[in-house]
Parts: sequence; C-alpha cells; structure tokens
Amino acid sequence: MSEWIAVIMSFFCSLGFAVMFHVRGYKLILCGLGGSLVWGMYLLAAHWSGAEIFGFFAATFTVSLVSEILARVVKAPVILFLVPMLVPLIPGGDLYQATTYLVQNQMSAFGMEMALLAPKVGAMAFGIILMASLVQIYLFGKRAVNVWQKRKA
Repeated sequence: MSEWIAVIMSFFCSLGFAVMFHVRGYKLILCGLGGSLVWGMYLLAAHWSGAEIFGFFAATFTVSLVSEILARVVKAPVILFLVPMLVPLIPGGDLYQATTYLVQNQMSAFGMEMALLAPKVGAMAFGIILMASLVQIYLFGKRAVNVWQKRKA
C-alpha cells in the first residue's frame, strides 16, 4: 500500500516542480504523470532485479524516452518534461547527509556517503545520456534514409 502512496505523491511532487518551472496547461498533468511513471518504474525495476542502482537506471531511461516522445508530440523542449519528471527520483536524503558530513568536516563519513550516492547519480546520468544518444542516432538514420530516397528518385 505504501508503494501506491509513493507513486501518487510523486505525481504531486513532479506537478509542483513543473509549476515552479512555469509549465502551463495540460503539460502540467503530463509532467505529473511522468513523475508517477518514474517512481513506479523505479519500484518495479528495483524489485525485479533486486538492485537499487538498476532501478535508478531503468526509471531514468524510461522517463527519458517518454520525455523525448512528449517533446516531439507537444512540440516543446525535452528538458521541460525531463526535469520535473526526474525530481522524485533524486536521492535527496543521501545528498543532504553527504553535505552535512562535508560541512561538519567529517571527511571519512562524507566519503562513505558519496560512495553510496555516486552510483545512483551515475545510473541516472547514464540513463539520460544513453536515451538521448539513441534518439539522436535514430533521427540521424531517419534523415539519412530520407536523403537517400530523394537521391534515388
């Protein structure tokens, strides 16, 4: 039951950040639904694989794909959807704890916390970069085929 509450609350979390970034109209709802999708995908992937890091990667990869599709359908920048949708996934507690250790000059605790934080953030970055690269490869291939067909005709 608590997983469903988390998925619902991630809708409102993404919706709130979308409002803060001046997203308007039906795009707000799309951002909120994307936030629910990212958290639901994280829960499914982490449960299925048994690895929290894979959950971060799979959720980010999925939401990056959704953002790319929505951006082309709605004719809006990808970042307009991607940032609010990813907000629920950001490991804020770990980041807060690491920053606290840094400010308190507890470098060994800071290092251990960063060692836990870095794979999560890296998995998220890799998911975004991989999807963006695949989309660019697809679009380049599509343009190349169109050029080839025009030359052939």
